[in-house]
Amino acid sequence: MRGIAPFLRDAWRLARPYFADSEERWSARLLLAAIVVLNLALVGMTVILNFWNRAFYNSLQEKDLKGFTDLLLFYRWDEKDGFLPGFAVIAVVYIGVAVYRTYLNQWLRIKWRRWMTERLLGRWLADRAYYRIGLEAAGGDTTIGTDNPDQRIAEDVSSFVADALAISVDLLSNVVTLFSFLAILWGLSGPLEVAGVTVPGYLVWVALVYSVLGSWIAHRVGAPLAALNFRQQRVEADFRFALVRLRENVEGVALYGGERAEHRGLTERFAALAANWWQIMQRTKMLNAFTAGFNQIAIIFPYVVIAPRYFSGALSLGDLTQTADAFGQVQGAMSWFVSAYSSLASWRATVERLATFERSIAQARMAEQGLVRVAAEGFGLQDATLSLPGGEILVAHADLVLNRGQSVVLTGRSGSGKSTVFRALAGIWPFAQGVVQRGAGTSLFLPQRPYFPLGTLRNVVSYPAAADAFAGDDVKDAIGAVGLAALLPRLDEEDAWGQVLSGGEQQRLAVARALLARPDWLFLDEATASLDPAAETALYALLRARLPGTTIVSIAHRPEVAAAHGRHIVLEREGDGPGRFVDGAP
Repeated sequence: MRGIAPFLRDAWRLARPYFADSEERWSARLLLAAIVVLNLALVGMTVILNFWNRAFYNSLQEKDLKGFTDLLLFYRWDEKDGFLPGFAVIAVVYIGVAVYRTYLNQWLRIKWRRWMTERLLGRWLADRAYYRIGLEAAGGDTTIGTDNPDQRIAEDVSSFVADALAISVDLLSNVVTLFSFLAILWGLSGPLEVAGVTVPGYLVWVALVYSVLGSWIAHRVGAPLAALNFRQQRVEADFRFALVRLRENVEGVALYGGERAEHRGLTERFAALAANWWQIMQRTKMLNAFTAGFNQIAIIFPYVVIAPRYFSGALSLGDLTQTADAFGQVQGAMSWFVSAYSSLASWRATVERLATFERSIAQARMAEQGLVRVAAEGFGLQDATLSLPGGEILVAHADLVLNRGQSVVLTGRSGSGKSTVFRALAGIWPFAQGVVQRGAGTSLFLPQRPYFPLGTLRNVVSYPAAADAFAGDDVKDAIGAVGLAALLPRLDEEDAWGQVLSGGEQQRLAVARALLARPDWLFLDEATASLDPAAETALYALLRARLPGTTIVSIAHRPEVAAAHGRHIVLEREGDGPGRFVDGAP
């Protein structure tokens, strides 16, 4: 973990934009101001209760029934205390303030979280930063800025907002409480003779020494918690991600009989989680032992310190309770660091995760974005060098020309880099240099494993367009044309379609997307490989018949697919050396 100063700078950098630059800044400031005012009102009421407490106990000591009744139900006025509302009035006002303080706090939390979530999502998705970060993580980059973006957006933002409001408002309340009761405690404290030296307001100095000592010990005991909490968030997310992966690939695991391997992997991840949690438990036990003892001593400590003046007759019972309460308020405010240490450690870990994630996004967006894109009549690569994230070169200074209206199939041995060539033509591959020509018109790229968003089947087949982008009859016609007419009754049914449908059905549905989108350029990266040769041939015939103006470019291994194209390009690559494009016979 980094030092305190960088942590505070990161926290300020994360919090400031919403209140300073967002379109909601004025409503956010108003809500925050209202929350602050309500918290200060609660502080003011504790000051009133401090004086009320003295008057109430004096009425008990003096057996003053009228004063006792007035202080409970109505109000009291006298020359010494001035106007004091009754406890019933104070309680009603306190309840109202407490309720709306929480209500407005929750209102601001959800507004702030929504804005931060949208901002972080926008930055993560912009310039395909999410894609580069994912590639680097898949390539073995284990830096703290690239792991579990889902947790950082879904959970860390929520924790940051909630803790930022709670900690900042609580700190402000304690500062105001400190200065409010300092004057009261100073006035109630008599002078103390120490070695012939008169110390005025001695109770203030006693509270200061007690609090500083407690804060120093709490920091010494709890310092490792921030790093431990940071790691706990990471191992929790890793374990949850492994469970999600298992859920999404249940059939593959079942067919392999991989239950024992999955159980072993999950157990190992949970073991890391439990081991770190055990360290948190040990450190928290030490911190709780100290804070519990510190707080218990703080209950009786002011009475012990004040008792000599009470027994000497310098203070009445009411003065004693008022002084003890003022001492407790001052000491508690000065000891805020002790009571808030666990929350601060957890918040610091959250700030660190969000800050590193934002830096990772910024780095991904500022990094070399790969090939220079230029508009052209057709697609192609000029003097292009394509590499893997680890640095292995797939093709070096290669040229590729794809003309409009010319159906092309790209073949080559497995692992030669054919899919990477398609990613480069799509303009998304960052580990590249050179020029990519982007053909005029619309384009659609179909990968071997289609992506299925959450939602209804209508939403899935319309992706990436909206579910209502196409006429209902057109959607039904496209689904029926690819051989999935049996699914039409479930068109508006929500399900986990990526798991419900077989691999072949998923690829058929992806072809239906192409029929609906009618792109000028259609790229298929083994997008029908899960189908039998006869079905592949039928789907390519369907594409040619339904999309006569579309230029089709495919990656394939089967000769049946190659025969459906007019031009054949081979990506030849010997060993681990760079490959080259060679025109071959269809």
